[in-house]
Amino acid sequence: MDRALVEAMCATIRHRGPDSHGAFTDDGVGLGVQRLRVIDLETGDQPIYNEDESVVIVLNGEIYNYRELRDELEQRGHRFKTKGDTEVIVHLYEEVGERCVERLRGMFAFALWDRRERRLVLARDRIGKKPLFYAQDGATLWFASEPRAILADRQAPRGVDYDAIDCYVEFSYVPDPLCAFAGLRKLPPAHTMTWRGEPAEPRRYWRLDHSAPPETADESEWPELIRERLLEATRLRLRSDVPVGAFLSGGVDSSAVVAAMARTSPDPIRTFSIGFDVGAYDETAHARAVADMYGTEHEEIRVEPRAVELLPRLVWHYGEPFADPSAVPSFYLAEATRRHVTVALTGDGGDESFAGYERYGVHDVAHRLRRLGRPGAVLLSAIGSESSALRPRRAAAWLGAALRQPPVEQYRHTIANFKGDFRERLYEPDLLAAVGGPRGGSADRLFADAFEAASAPSLTERLVELDVATYLPGDLLVKMDIASMAHSLEVRSPLLDHVLMETAARLPLGASLARGRSKRVLRDAVRDWLPASVLERPKMGFRVPVDEWLRGELRDLPADVLLDPRSTARGLFRRTEVERLIADHRDRTADNGLRIWALVQLELWFQTYVDATHPAPLVLNAA
Repeated sequence: MDRALVEAMCATIRHRGPDSHGAFTDDGVGLGVQRLRVIDLETGDQPIYNEDESVVIVLNGEIYNYRELRDELEQRGHRFKTKGDTEVIVHLYEEVGERCVERLRGMFAFALWDRRERRLVLARDRIGKKPLFYAQDGATLWFASEPRAILADRQAPRGVDYDAIDCYVEFSYVPDPLCAFAGLRKLPPAHTMTWRGEPAEPRRYWRLDHSAPPETADESEWPELIRERLLEATRLRLRSDVPVGAFLSGGVDSSAVVAAMARTSPDPIRTFSIGFDVGAYDETAHARAVADMYGTEHEEIRVEPRAVELLPRLVWHYGEPFADPSAVPSFYLAEATRRHVTVALTGDGGDESFAGYERYGVHDVAHRLRRLGRPGAVLLSAIGSESSALRPRRAAAWLGAALRQPPVEQYRHTIANFKGDFRERLYEPDLLAAVGGPRGGSADRLFADAFEAASAPSLTERLVELDVATYLPGDLLVKMDIASMAHSLEVRSPLLDHVLMETAARLPLGASLARGRSKRVLRDAVRDWLPASVLERPKMGFRVPVDEWLRGELRDLPADVLLDPRSTARGLFRRTEVERLIADHRDRTADNGLRIWALVQLELWFQTYVDATHPAPLVLNAA
């Protein structure tokens, strides 16, 4: 194996781990790693080996229960050379093979080479907190945490996967296992893949189970059970040999994590919040109330839309088209937080574990309205308008369309950025043909397969499970992983602890969602920990005023990027439809901000990664 190639691949992702670099090469095999030192600063540099060096591993992430596993393995006769978490995996592998992943509690993507069996095991954590891309071409396998590390090898397959681009346009992210680069794939969460010199298939090792009975049938004990799980998950994630802080938005989830930290950490807590000058999107006052309650050392960061400066960096770091605009504040927040700490805890996962999204309640209403049949659907559609700036009219339009569709199509319509017959209106004929016609192809299959695989007993719970399989790993976790690792910041999520998630999944839906009130059991679990103003206020979410940005500071950006000859010459989208989207948004005829943002991000990705012979961050014209 060419060690220089391994070094070159590692160099492309040095930002993920600038503290040390390691490489292993053997007959036809190479492993490389960039390490961010968090646990075992002195002896934990990778690669890590077993006693006789017949097993070697590189790991991205953290194994939080490593101390308990280490004690168990030492009792079974294993000898450790380090004091860190990575080494437990090679010894577990010696015991149970690739089933070692079933014992790990953490966030991880790893590659393990068994030199005796000439077998490579790739693995990804249950929820998908850490990414893992791969490409197979005959007897060659490439893998990495980010696509451009694979593309550092000029022999790696490349090109554009237009099915992936189609999914991106609809959902604003590329769902696994697809990748925007045609030759690459993502290993899905909760999967391993064993390679023995020929193409291999991923194998699932875990699935969130909603069918198991709760640990206690006594409803009054459920809040205490969730509270115990949250404290345990937080305590495990405070294991670190470097400074730890927390993202604090002022919502229930991040506030609950900060409160749990205050009850488990022996050290003072540092908290970090992001704010906007548009008041309807700003939560800093609520975050400040929680920070004051716990006496944290608190810092607020204000965000302004400096797109000319930031957009090229976002496109470069995300590597695939990615249109969640909350990546902007996430990027700034991670950058500011890293100046003070190396690890930050976050409230990600509360909405998925405790049915926190408003859309779950809306779908429950739609399900009940199905008895109105076609007349009800016609009436709602007549009074509704999907592009209206008035929320009641948008809601009526959505309900009218929903009553005509199967539940999974209803839900897809809810979360899609571009909806309905957008392909026929937006796509040029060649792109339309490439993705399977007006109905599309991959998006249909991926969504339907995830919905059919859900095991939950009720429709709403199946939608929650669908989000855990798609939106959570495809959008939310990608957003945070890339934003944080771009600044060498490790982010940990107690509410995404799989033991806590399994506990929540076993509870009846009514424990979390009842009478239009979401996260009921979580709120009850932390009721004594937080101010009533935080517990009872409506959910805001990590929203970004992109609509206003694109009518103000960034008014000229869409036309400059999307109507540029480079963009129109691609033959992907109808110019007249793009012009209409921009004009309607400027004139406030419609709120097209998110759609325009997605198309801008896509075009900048093409310019960065497809047009360039040697990809590099763009320089946008400040004028």
